[in-house]
Amino acid sequence: IAPRPVSGPLRPIVNCPTLRYNMKVREGKGFSLQEIRAAGLNPKYARTIGISVDHRRRNQTVEGLQRNVARLKAYQSKLIVFPIRGSKKKLEAKDKEGATQRKQVLPI
Repeated sequence: IAPRPVSGPLRPIVNCPTLRYNMKVREGKGFSLQEIRAAGLNPKYARTIGISVDHRRRNQTVEGLQRNVARLKAYQSKLIVFPIRGSKKKLEAKDKEGATQRKQVLPI
């Protein structure tokens, strides 16, 4: 998988839970199953490409769901997945030159 993020798997954007901090956003534990499926992914496959999945998480608002689905789609558009087994087809040069390791994939 390239680019593999140095900072760990991709995490969702969530609002802080208490009344004092509920206007702030932070990184969550993992994307909900509903968000993963809305982005067109399978939860097992999502874990293999560097996306954290939290099966206990539920979506409280539609805005939060849409925000995280957009985050997943942006990650998918930047992701280059190389085949696991060597195939007869050679990788294109443009795929190889775009494969650099990044410190942070998508900032919050």
